[in-house]
Amino acid sequence: MNNNSSLLIVGCGDLGQRVGATLVQRGWQVDAVRRNITGRDTNLCWHSADYSTPGSLAFAESLRPDVVLTTFTPTSMDIQGYRQGFTDAADNLLAGLGTHRPRRLFMVSSTRVYAENAGDWVDESAELSTTDQRALAIIDAERHFLGSEHPATIVRCAGIYGAPKGRLISRIARGDISPEKPVRYTNRIHREDCAGFLVHLLTLAQQDETLSPVYNAVDDKPAAAHEVESWIASTMGVTPKATENTAGRDNVSHKRCHNHQLHASGYELLYPDYQAGYFEVLARGE
Repeated sequence: MNNNSSLLIVGCGDLGQRVGATLVQRGWQVDAVRRNITGRDTNLCWHSADYSTPGSLAFAESLRPDVVLTTFTPTSMDIQGYRQGFTDAADNLLAGLGTHRPRRLFMVSSTRVYAENAGDWVDESAELSTTDQRALAIIDAERHFLGSEHPATIVRCAGIYGAPKGRLISRIARGDISPEKPVRYTNRIHREDCAGFLVHLLTLAQQDETLSPVYNAVDDKPAAAHEVESWIASTMGVTPKATENTAGRDNVSHKRCHNHQLHASGYELLYPDYQAGYFEVLARGE
């Protein structure tokens, strides 16, 4: 590995810091951008900037990173917050890079962008949403990167989990689990696999390996929410409360995501299904 490899992470939260910390250990120079940089990993070179603001990333050109990773988040949960946090942020980064051409741009996106809402299977070529306004803001950011002068790869992550005190674990600990009917399929990826897959792709990019334009970052086993939560409750020794029979209710939007491209890239999942992943989470929580 070239010890002079450099990475710019824009919107560097928990996921970005995991990626950055791993690559620093491998000899990379990692610059990281976020609004509040107090109390962060001191091995990264921090830059305080609001990436949703025009002109805020003008310094990116002078850094001349080999690769760039964006882990954008909405500035607020309304539609405008998504547009600022994704679409505007993508434009600001492209402008900030100026004449510099990194080997590749990577954008952490979401499986939310897919149009499928009735539990069928999707892969990276599946139709994208035309009705979900928040998803459209993410899709716009994807398209700005893919249509730019820079080689770009989009990594669409399912629900990222791994914190022992996360919201799902806390809810199940109270005995609250999703009803069996209507079936609602869920997709997920352990945070260690999400970071590990990104490190894998960034390393391949730095080695000038051929990459796909889009990857789904999901594990091998989409599963119904009731199945997952019942297993977690049983493992925790929690007796679930009675759930309302909602069989007559319209199905909640859901899908099952293939990860063929992830496997084709050569990445091996540490936690290929929810049992392996949540067993680790629960064991660490104890």
